[in-house]
Amino acid sequence: MTGALAPTRPLSVADRCDRCGAQAYVRAVLVGGGDLLFCAHHGRKYAEALRANGADIQDESDRLIETPGAVPDDER
Repeated sequence: MTGALAPTRPLSVADRCDRCGAQAYVRAVLVGGGDLLFCAHHGRKYAEALRANGADIQDESDRLIETPGAVPDDER
Protein backbone atom coordinates (compact mmCIF):
# COMPACT_ATOMS: atom_id res chain seq x y z
CA MET A 1 0.00 0.00 0.00
CA THR A 2 1.11 3.54 -0.61
CA GLY A 3 0.06 4.83 2.80
CA ALA A 4 -2.40 7.30 1.30
CA LEU A 5 -5.33 5.34 2.67
CA ALA A 6 -6.01 4.02 6.15
CA PRO A 7 -4.84 0.44 6.72
CA THR A 8 -7.48 -2.22 6.17
CA ARG A 9 -8.25 -5.24 8.31
CA PRO A 10 -6.68 -8.60 7.47
CA LEU A 11 -8.75 -10.78 5.15
CA SER A 12 -10.63 -13.64 6.80
CA VAL A 13 -12.05 -16.95 5.62
CA ALA A 14 -15.43 -15.20 5.33
CA ASP A 15 -14.11 -12.79 2.67
CA ARG A 16 -14.93 -14.10 -0.81
CA CYS A 17 -13.65 -13.32 -4.30
CA ASP A 18 -15.93 -10.90 -6.16
CA ARG A 19 -15.32 -12.85 -9.42
CA CYS A 20 -15.67 -16.52 -8.44
CA GLY A 21 -16.63 -16.80 -4.77
CA ALA A 22 -13.41 -18.53 -3.63
CA GLN A 23 -11.67 -17.35 -0.46
CA ALA A 24 -10.23 -13.87 -0.97
CA TYR A 25 -6.51 -13.27 -0.47
CA VAL A 26 -6.24 -9.94 -2.30
CA ARG A 27 -8.01 -6.65 -1.59
CA ALA A 28 -7.88 -3.78 -4.08
CA VAL A 29 -8.67 -0.46 -2.36
CA LEU A 30 -10.03 1.84 -5.04
CA VAL A 31 -9.16 5.53 -5.38
CA GLY A 32 -12.81 6.63 -5.28
CA GLY A 33 -13.54 4.58 -2.17
CA GLY A 34 -14.62 1.01 -1.70
CA ASP A 35 -12.71 -2.14 -2.40
CA LEU A 36 -12.75 -5.31 -4.45
CA LEU A 37 -11.85 -8.74 -3.11
CA PHE A 38 -10.18 -11.44 -5.19
CA CYS A 39 -8.85 -14.96 -4.82
CA ALA A 40 -5.11 -15.27 -5.53
CA HIS A 41 -5.77 -16.21 -9.18
CA HIS A 42 -8.02 -13.26 -9.96
CA GLY A 43 -5.87 -10.95 -7.85
CA ARG A 44 -2.87 -11.73 -10.08
CA LYS A 45 -5.04 -11.36 -13.18
CA TYR A 46 -6.29 -7.86 -12.34
CA ALA A 47 -3.54 -6.36 -10.11
CA GLU A 48 -1.62 -4.60 -12.87
CA ALA A 49 -4.69 -2.89 -14.31
CA LEU A 50 -5.93 -1.91 -10.85
CA ARG A 51 -2.55 -0.43 -9.87
CA ALA A 52 -2.45 1.47 -13.19
CA ASN A 53 -5.74 3.07 -12.13
CA GLY A 54 -4.40 4.05 -8.70
CA ALA A 55 -5.71 1.21 -6.54
CA ASP A 56 -3.71 0.06 -3.51
CA ILE A 57 -3.32 -3.72 -3.40
CA GLN A 58 -3.33 -5.69 -0.14
CA ASP A 59 -1.97 -9.11 -1.13
CA GLU A 60 -2.13 -11.87 1.50
CA SER A 61 -1.68 -14.75 -0.97
CA ASP A 62 1.53 -15.78 0.82
CA ARG A 63 -0.81 -17.32 3.43
CA LEU A 64 -1.65 -20.01 0.87
CA ILE A 65 1.64 -21.79 1.55
CA GLU A 66 1.19 -21.81 5.33
CA THR A 67 0.08 -25.03 6.97
CA PRO A 68 -2.02 -24.63 10.12
CA GLY A 69 -0.08 -25.80 13.16
CA ALA A 70 3.20 -26.09 11.26
CA VAL A 71 6.35 -24.77 12.90
CA PRO A 72 8.24 -22.32 10.63
CA ASP A 73 11.74 -23.46 9.61
CA ASP A 74 13.41 -20.65 11.55
CA GLU A 75 11.73 -21.76 14.80
CA ARG A 76 12.80 -25.42 14.63
